[in-house]
Parts: sequence; structure tokens; C-alpha cells
Amino acid sequence: MNIKTIQKISYGMYVVSSKRDGKFNGQIANTVFQITSEPPTLAVSINKQNLTHEYIQSSGVFVTSIISKEAPMPFIGNFGFKSGRDIDKFKEIKYRLGKTGAPIVLEHTIGYLECEVLNIIDVGTHTVFIGKVVDCEILTDEEPMTYAYYHQIKGGKSPKTAPTYIKEEPKKAVEISSKYKCKVCDYVYDPEKGDPDCGIKPGTPFEILSDTWTCPICGAPKSEFEKET
Repeated sequence: MNIKTIQKISYGMYVVSSKRDGKFNGQIANTVFQITSEPPTLAVSINKQNLTHEYIQSSGVFVTSIISKEAPMPFIGNFGFKSGRDIDKFKEIKYRLGKTGAPIVLEHTIGYLECEVLNIIDVGTHTVFIGKVVDCEILTDEEPMTYAYYHQIKGGKSPKTAPTYIKEEPKKAVEISSKYKCKVCDYVYDPEKGDPDCGIKPGTPFEILSDTWTCPICGAPKSEFEKET
């Protein structure tokens, strides 16, 4: 069985957020889909280990913010590779509270759907929350980011708690222009692409990056990168 066939299924990129006891948290999610149109319902799949899972279970509400195609990697890294148990993910993020009191992300998103949980389905490592849409709005006319674009163009990876995570096999060939992988989040620095979001031009070798440069996704220091072989 070729498990990589699953990777051919298309997804979007979203921030799913919720609240609990006056605090807010959110995470990157790709398994978000419409269930019905009348009434409008939405389903999201969240790993049971994630803090956002606890918040949704507690409050019974969540917001799905649709990420723009042009969203920078540090924005995705903030919600996707850092834990709300360690940091306040909304500290540097523009947001407002919706009808349910859950936070709506306003930057790098093209629209949102605010939901109240109607049903919960246990699917092992994850929970599928089915919610009734109580409010929604288009914020910009930008294109949404797809999961494929995130991986193929932005060079992004999936955290191990993502429902679509599949461990990558070691590459057999050595690249002429050495790539370096982050040992924390598996982000790969490709010198041919550079790191435009952080001002690193294409064609910049990893070796000459400043020692103050950090992983654009998880913020790990340069010393946490290893050469791909």
C-alpha cells in the first residue's frame, strides 16, 4: 500500500481558534470542510494533544480563519509550530472577538467562519468538531493558500500532530546546492529560494547566513539546522 497516495488529497490552510476562561488560542489546521449548506455547518479535525482542542471542548465554539496565499512563514509558524502552553499566540496578532467571544484573526486571512459546536466525533488521535456557522465574512479578495502551495512553494512542513503528517524518507541523492533542515520543525532552507519573508535573497548559501538568523517557522536558531544528505 502506498500511503503517500493520501498526500494527493487537496486541502486548504486555516487558523482554527477558540477561547477558555478569558484566554485565546489558535492553531494551523488543514482538515476543514463544509458538511451541509442549510443550515451551514463546518467540520474541523483537531489533535487531542493540542491546547486548541481543550479550548474548543470547553467553550463549544471555534473560528476558522482562511489563510491568504501571501501569508509569510513566520505567521504560519506562530500558529503551527509553537504551543499556546508556552506563549500567547495572539500577543502580536491583529484580531477581534466574534459573536461567540472567540478570536477572529484579521491579518493574512481572507475570510472567517464562526461556529458553535453541534456534534463531536472521536477518531482516535483526533476529534472532529462539527459546528453550525453563526457568522462569516469575506475580508479580502486575495487567493487562499492551499496545502500543496504551502509545501511545494513555501517549503513548509506538517507538525507531527497534524492529521496529514507522514514521515519523510531520507533523500538518496545529495543536492549540489546544500539544503539544511531544521531539527525542530523539519523546515528546509533551500539556498535557491532563500528566505524572502526574512529578507534573505534567493541564491544565498546557508553557510553565510547571519548567526542571528532563525527558522522562519518555529524560530529555532541557526545551530539547530543540519545538512540534508
